[in-house]
Amino acid sequence: MSNAKGDRRERELVKLFDERGFAVMRAPASGSATARELPDVLAGDGDVFYAIEAKASAGQPIYLTGEEVEALVYFARNFGAKPKIGVRFDRTDWAFFHPAALHRTDGGNYRVKKEVALHEGETLDDLTDVEDDPGPDVRAVLRAFETGEITLDDAAAMLE
Repeated sequence: MSNAKGDRRERELVKLFDERGFAVMRAPASGSATARELPDVLAGDGDVFYAIEAKASAGQPIYLTGEEVEALVYFARNFGAKPKIGVRFDRTDWAFFHPAALHRTDGGNYRVKKEVALHEGETLDDLTDVEDDPGPDVRAVLRAFETGEITLDDAAAMLE
């Protein structure tokens, strides 16, 4: 996604969380050459906190490097937030995924297709209606641990 489009989508996401009563900010210098990778958006309401890596596409599959996802999970765990990959395809709403629920390619990267986002992603309402929040997809986390994609400590942190 172009920087201008990415910035616009990130601002859109900040506005949507803000409208639902969340304290929210775009992380300064996210995606740039910083000592530590930062998520694109941080959002919380005092009960639940999200560290979000935001990606957008006109319609082509969205790819994330293994390093991007690992950095997000690391940051979220240390910050006390739930890691989420937020994706938005043109003319669709945002869809959110726990990193363990994403398809992992043979090369160790991650992919989200538009059809998967439309049918399997969590909605913004799912994330902001915390009273009904079921937490991470336990099966997806266990599957990721079983296949060696995440460590036992990562799995435990995701399920806390």
